[in-house]
Formats: sequence, structure tokens, C-alpha cells
Amino acid sequence: MEEYIETGQQQTIGRKDHIYFLAAVFCFWFAIYIYAPVFGVYLQEVGFNFSAIGIILGAYGITQILLRFPLGILSDFLQKIRKQLLVGGFVMALLSSLILVYFESFAMILIARLLAGVTASMWVMATVLYSHYFSAARASNAMGIMQFVTVATQFFSMAVSGWLVHQFGWDFPFWVGAAASVLGAVFAWNIREVKTDTSSVPKNAIHHIRETVKMPHLKMLTFLSLMAHAVLFITIFGFSPIYAAALGVEEQSFIWLTCAFFIPHAAASLSLVFYRLHPRFNKIVLGVCFIVTAVFLIAVPFSHTLASLSSVHFFIGLALGFIFPILLSEVVLVSPPAFKMSAMGFFQSFYALGIFLGPLAAGVIAEQWSLNAVFTITGVFCIVAAVLVFLFLGQRKSIFG
Repeated sequence: MEEYIETGQQQTIGRKDHIYFLAAVFCFWFAIYIYAPVFGVYLQEVGFNFSAIGIILGAYGITQILLRFPLGILSDFLQKIRKQLLVGGFVMALLSSLILVYFESFAMILIARLLAGVTASMWVMATVLYSHYFSAARASNAMGIMQFVTVATQFFSMAVSGWLVHQFGWDFPFWVGAAASVLGAVFAWNIREVKTDTSSVPKNAIHHIRETVKMPHLKMLTFLSLMAHAVLFITIFGFSPIYAAALGVEEQSFIWLTCAFFIPHAAASLSLVFYRLHPRFNKIVLGVCFIVTAVFLIAVPFSHTLASLSSVHFFIGLALGFIFPILLSEVVLVSPPAFKMSAMGFFQSFYALGIFLGPLAAGVIAEQWSLNAVFTITGVFCIVAAVLVFLFLGQRKSIFG
């Protein structure tokens, strides 16, 4: 139990409040990831070509690009409606799932994914609201718990999606997503908000935005995260299941590919929650992880069985599992206290470009050349990212601790 004393009033957050909040977080990610690993294959079943599939998969990032930065910067200005915005995210997830149930046209499926991106954009509200359940000294605990629930939920939802399709048909995961959205909205509406001090709210939003954009090193860290997210949404959330289906793997067997990617991915991320890597090692670990990712992406076209494909994705998932939290910690390190939320908004918004551009480019490459070329070219770009990391060797103290 955490106690707060603010403006002369005592606020107590109990176990029930934490349970409600974490249940809402579970539903938040479950609603939009329950169909993620089979979605590309579903789009093929509907009859779309690779270019159209890339556009639809990338659409999830468009609304995040547009919303995450302003929401991150304006979070302090939106204190009174944070919970309402989070509930609104569940409403968007519900609409998205229902559209996918009832419509199969390109335009409607595109709209559905845009709405799912609106839901994901509201994650910044969830992180801010939950951080206030803890004292300032324990803020890292809050983010660690949120990270654990997020990864666990995404892994669980993706692990069962192929089996659900096999047992109940293509529409069933969309119905499950709709049900999770309704349940999540109920949990979110009943979460308890902690009153916060408004004296630290920036007075001039435009000036705050300008100062955030000028922040040194933030753009490079964001670009590296953009590259990593592009890999994530090109592979396990995009074309890896399509590649597996081309090998003859059935939907219920996708769980092995998902487990191979997500178990090491989650283990790597959570290891950094419990073991704090010294910032001076961040650069070398990032560079090595981008190289490992590149090597095993290039190895994908040489994988001709589910076992070999899963083995390759084990190392891709492991490397990305270190890259994401290290880049996040670097953003925190380079951000002055007054700009941490806006810097996080900038970071999340522009790495969403990778969520959009990655699948979009992959769809074009697959259409013009081949599915194999998607993984080879993505691997080459990871080598470029590794080179960029090592180019900052001389700036180790200012960027990497």
C-alpha cells in the first residue's frame, strides 16, 4: 500500500486499486494484439497483395505518429481528463474489432487499424496515471510492473491467436478483442486517480515543444528506436507469420514461432528491470544487438522448417529485448526533469514512424522482389543502425553515460 500526502489531504492506494489498474492494462494490450500474429495471413486469405498488406499493417503506426507526441507533451495540461482519454482508447479498440468482424474491404480494414493506433496512443495516459500510485523514489518500480504486464499480455495474446483461428475461424480473435475492449473500459472507468500537484505544469506549451525538439541526442535515440520498431513490425508482427505460412506451417503451430521470439524478448527486457546495466555499457550492448539482429534477419531466407525459422527468431527477439529498454533508459538519462514527459512523447511518436514505414516498405519489397528480400534488406538496415551507434564512440560520456 502506498500513501500520499498532498495539499493537506491523505490519499491511500490499496491492493484493489492496483488490481483494477493492471487488469485494465491487460485488456488494453490484449484487445489489439490478440489477432496480431495471424493478421497478415488473414489479409492474404481475404485476397490482398503484399503492398496492400504492408499499408494496412503500417497504418497502426500512423495515428500513433500523430498523437503520441502531443499527448506526451500535453499530458500535464490534460490532468483532469487522463482517465477519460484512457477509456476512450478502449472505445476505439472496440470499434476497430467490430469493423474487422463485419468488413473485408481495404478501406474499412485500414480504418480499423488506424483506430487501433489511436488506442495504442493512449498508453502514455496509462503510464502517467499508474506512476502516481508510487512515490517518486519508486517510479522505476511502477514502470517495471507495467513493462512486465505489457510483455506478458502481448505474449499470451499472440500465443493463443493461431489456436483460436484454427478452432473457431478467422473472425473469433476479433470478437475476443471486442470483448476485452468492453471489459477493459469497465476496469479503466473504475481505476482510482491520484491528485497531483499542478504547480509544475508548463505555462507555455509552444515553448515547451520547441525546447523538447532542440534536446541534444534525443533525435538519434529516436531514430535507433524507429529502426528497432520497424524490425519488430516487419518480422513477428508482420511478415514472419506470412513466411511461415509459405513454408506450409498451419495457424495453430504459429505458437512455436511466437514463443521462440517472445520468451527471450521478455526475458531480456525483464532482466534489465532487475539488473541495472551501467550506462557506460549501453553503447556496446546496443551495437552488438543490432549486429545480432542483422545476422539472423539475413539468415531467415535460409530457414526452411518451422524449427529453423523459430531458432532464428529466438535471437532476433533476444536482441530486440535488450535494445528497447536500453534506448528508453537513454531517453530518461538525457532528459532534464521538466522535459521527461515531453521527451517521452517525442520518442514514442517518432519511433512510431518505424511501425508505419517498416511494414509499408516491406510490402513494396515483397511485391517487387520477393518475401526473402524483405528480411535481407531489413538486416542491411540493422547493420547501418549498428554503425550509427558506434560512430558515437567519441561521445560516450555525453550520450551513453
